Amino acid sequence: MERIIRGYTAIMEKLREEKGATAVEYALVVGLLAAAIAAAVITMRTQITAMFTAITTAITP
Repeated sequence: MERIIRGYTAIMEKLREEKGATAVEYALVVGLLAAAIAAAVITMRTQITAMFTAITTAITP
């Protein structure tokens, strides 16, 4: 996860160096964010499942 954050930071620094970012650069940033979110969800799958199970149990009559 830390590697993804470092990569995102490097891309953002590169974007700031230039006057305007192209659609390709924005697409890379969006793709990187999607990969980071997917990695976080996969890593925390058990905790997320437990949380939704607890919510379902709490609201089910």
